[in-house]
Amino acid sequence: MSRIAAGVAVAALVGVAVPATAADNPYERGPAPTKQSVEAPQGPFATATATVSAAQAGGKFGGGTIHYPTSTAEGRFGAVAISPGFLGSQATVAWYGPRLASHGFVVVVIDTNAVFDLPDARGDQLLAALDHLTTASPVKDRVDASRLAVMGHSMGGGGSLEAAKDRPTLRAAIPLAGWNLNGNWAGNRVPTLVVGAQSDFIAPVGQHSEPFYASLPATTDKAYLEIRGADHFVVNFPHPTIAKFTISWLKRFVDDDTRYEQFLCPPPAPDATISEYRDTCPH
Repeated sequence: MSRIAAGVAVAALVGVAVPATAADNPYERGPAPTKQSVEAPQGPFATATATVSAAQAGGKFGGGTIHYPTSTAEGRFGAVAISPGFLGSQATVAWYGPRLASHGFVVVVIDTNAVFDLPDARGDQLLAALDHLTTASPVKDRVDASRLAVMGHSMGGGGSLEAAKDRPTLRAAIPLAGWNLNGNWAGNRVPTLVVGAQSDFIAPVGQHSEPFYASLPATTDKAYLEIRGADHFVVNFPHPTIAKFTISWLKRFVDDDTRYEQFLCPPPAPDATISEYRDTCPH
């Protein structure tokens, strides 16, 4: 028996806690994170893209772009589908694709069937995009179909809540400046990070993001991040704070990677960028 194995065995016999190792979580991907790494424009994985045409989507969503890590040395990856908002195309949320993929996710950024689609339709299309990703896409063998998440901006954010309601097996949902006339998500069980913008006049946080967060059950892991002084479109452009929290939330709940808990708990205090943060810490 090796000295390490012997030490673990002795510790177990006497009831001493043994520090977790990477082997305890088979879903960890990439090196240990730092504040700099989760805010940086590029993560540790090189990425590539593939295109999904509307025809390939079969009318279930409007096509999109898949971003994925080029290496498979660490195994399969969790996956995320992202929807734009009302009148928007995939270009409006395009920055999340390579950013998230470079941290070890397969990401499909979609176009919707129509730019006027309401949140419930966008939720259905997010789920259809995940189904395409895991069953028919050229990168399906890179995806762990048991570890899926949804995100979206504005009505796409409202759609992410709809998708989480309809498919409770999802591992995470992130509405970004979300808009939905339904303010009650008491039935949702998917860990949800609600991102709001303090000066949003299109989806005011008092009418959308804050009620979304408040209505989610206390038994569901949830957080509310509000960007100080920002408008509805702050989430459409690369933003270090939004990147840090979205990456950390996806890592924590899609990959069960507790190394990212440090960026979520304890809840950060308001500062020049964050006007409010709430969380159900500890997760």
